[in-house]
Amino acid sequence: MKRQLLASALAAALALPIVVGAVGTAQAADAIKMRVQTIFPSASMYFGMLQDMEKRINRMSGGRLDVEMLPVGAVVGFTETLTAVHQGIVEAGVTGAHFHSGKVSAAYLFADQPAVGGLDQLSAVAWFLEGDGNKLYREMHDDHLKVNIIPFITLLSGGQPLGWFKNPIENLEDFQKLKYRSPPGITGELFTTMGITAVALPGGEIVPSAERGVIDAAEWINPGEDINLGLQDIWKNYYLQGFHQATDITELIINKDFWNKLPDDLQAIIETATLATITTTLTGNIYRNAVALNELKEKHGVKVYDTPPDLFAAFAAASEEVMAKHKAADPFFKKVAESQEEFAKVVVPYWTKLLALYASMGEAALAKN
Repeated sequence: MKRQLLASALAAALALPIVVGAVGTAQAADAIKMRVQTIFPSASMYFGMLQDMEKRINRMSGGRLDVEMLPVGAVVGFTETLTAVHQGIVEAGVTGAHFHSGKVSAAYLFADQPAVGGLDQLSAVAWFLEGDGNKLYREMHDDHLKVNIIPFITLLSGGQPLGWFKNPIENLEDFQKLKYRSPPGITGELFTTMGITAVALPGGEIVPSAERGVIDAAEWINPGEDINLGLQDIWKNYYLQGFHQATDITELIINKDFWNKLPDDLQAIIETATLATITTTLTGNIYRNAVALNELKEKHGVKVYDTPPDLFAAFAAASEEVMAKHKAADPFFKKVAESQEEFAKVVVPYWTKLLALYASMGEAALAKN
């Protein structure tokens, strides 16, 4: 009898891993699939950061949610992400709100604010999370874009450098003599208002255009991304402080029908992961761009310059002019801009002085080296 009981217990113990494995397989088979069409190529450091988000969601959900980040073009092209998510072709996407500004001009303000009231990358995020930003952001998608989408801000890539120049510039007058690759839309309008010849080109056309002399200068994203584009092989003059994209905020957009079918805990996991990615992309920007900048200087002989001071004053004047024009033309643009301006009046006096502390500490540390 004892031998029979021992044999039965042993058989049960040996069977246990098989049972557990079967349960795990069943969970994987029942996992909710969430394909995320991004705007980044697989070689981008930001695609890698989004893959970290993918892993984070999958682990927190215990495998119940199976997220897959897709590089640009995997399902739809760069400009088609919003439509693909709206129609349910994919469950979710990662894109930039400013790419929707052709449909709703205020979309620009949710991604690449023209330093409204002095807001920077972090204080702009504060406007979303502590001010009216998220409420207005949802209003834009629901009432103005009229898309079947739930949006979340998530990935940061600001502030972006002024970029690459064939020859060094001393002032705004020098800049105005050049043909400069700029992002399209309101960003390009800001440069044009400054008297600069702004040429809108997609990323893949920047280097060939530089080689052919079609453009004399160009911005792309930041050192970590620019080095992959190869502009350091064309030009050697790099201006680190840009003003046109002092903020750059990317969004995770999710099909609303898909979202509404998710259990509350899976929705909370996604929301938490978007906030975590704000942090990891912020720290990633600091370190990875610093490493890339050192490589540009030490390996490729790139000279890094401070942006001429008079460009900032010219940009501020252009921003005021362009903002006034769009506020007069579009009540929703006016509503969003004024919300940011009121928020800036509260936070900028405090935040700017605090940033001055860190700048002073950094300058002191640099002086010792």
